[in-house]
Amino acid sequence: MELTRLAVDAGQFINRAVQYTGESLGQAGKTELDPGLEELLARVDATKTWTDLIISQIEVLLQPSLGARLEDRLYEHLEWSAPPRPRAHELLGDQMTQAGLEIGSNTPYGTALIRCGETQKQLGEAERKFAECTNIHFLAPLKSFTEGEYRVIQYERKMLVNKRLDLDIAKTRLRKAHEADREARNLNANPLEDDYLSQVSYMFSFLHVKWLKIWAQEISQAEMELRICQSLFDRQSEITRRALEGIGSTYTNHMRSLTDFVDGQASFFAQCSQHAQELQRQLARIPAVFCSNNWQSAVNNELDGPSTSSHVAGVSVRLDQVTSVPEAVRQLPDFDQESWTVTAPLNTSSTALLPYHTNNNNNNNTFCTPGQATGHQSAVKSQPVQSQMRLSRQIRELLKLLTS
Repeated sequence: MELTRLAVDAGQFINRAVQYTGESLGQAGKTELDPGLEELLARVDATKTWTDLIISQIEVLLQPSLGARLEDRLYEHLEWSAPPRPRAHELLGDQMTQAGLEIGSNTPYGTALIRCGETQKQLGEAERKFAECTNIHFLAPLKSFTEGEYRVIQYERKMLVNKRLDLDIAKTRLRKAHEADREARNLNANPLEDDYLSQVSYMFSFLHVKWLKIWAQEISQAEMELRICQSLFDRQSEITRRALEGIGSTYTNHMRSLTDFVDGQASFFAQCSQHAQELQRQLARIPAVFCSNNWQSAVNNELDGPSTSSHVAGVSVRLDQVTSVPEAVRQLPDFDQESWTVTAPLNTSSTALLPYHTNNNNNNNTFCTPGQATGHQSAVKSQPVQSQMRLSRQIRELLKLLTS
């Protein structure tokens, strides 16, 4: 039984191969499919092609390294769990953190590197979650189509092609049966003549009819086989059509997956923007040049507490190192900067603080009142350089008179 089945399958395969070769060479007829079915087949093929390209490009987006992608694909085919692989942002964050610790966390640049490293790690973690979300909600549905639904369609399509070849073979056999019957009738209708050439021609015609009778079936048998093949072909065409019409639901599922991908991408970009803006605010609170050796505590207070209106207000916590000014001081007479003539002193009952300069040996900083800073800037902008030098000498002389 097995050998008989194998022989039948082998004969059927050979007949299909001969029919397909004849169709390719243009020597045999071919049954055309329904135009609607052809259109569905073309649409499914285009969907498969573009889906493979989208999947490939998404994988490149999630993992730019070709070696890493090949390694992940190998683990996937072997059904092994791939080892965790750090993202590029996480590697950058580790490098920045180590560099910041090596340079020194008590320096501005070192602290900036450490905080940038922490932010890069957060970006890498967000990218990892985005990649996992994309693999689950976007790539998996697309791969289920290319590896599941499309394979079913391809199987039904292959069966349809086989049934079409069988139908064309049955049509060819029926045509040959009619041809053999027609040749036999023509041979019997023509009377045999007595000359030699007529007898030779009759002999060749007789052999040709016998040859056709050997390889051709009876007309009734060929017609019955044709009806069976036509019925199988129509049935397989309907099955293939139903499988192809499922492409509409596939488009709906892919649309839902695409929406999930866009939502995940928007959430990922929002998280990255939030981390980057927070890093900008942190770096803006770290001055490029610090006025004290003990700047780390000032930075921490600046980050933990509310921001002040100016840098002077933030550094004023160190004024306890400065020698205090006596509460009662003598009032200076007003003078005109142009003529340097002394005018009448001001009559005020409250004590006025005079401009002072205090040198701190620890930090070598100069502290001044806001009024003095504003007056000094306006003087620099309005007076020439020589006038400024003369004004500075007069102020020092007045200070000497005040302290004497």
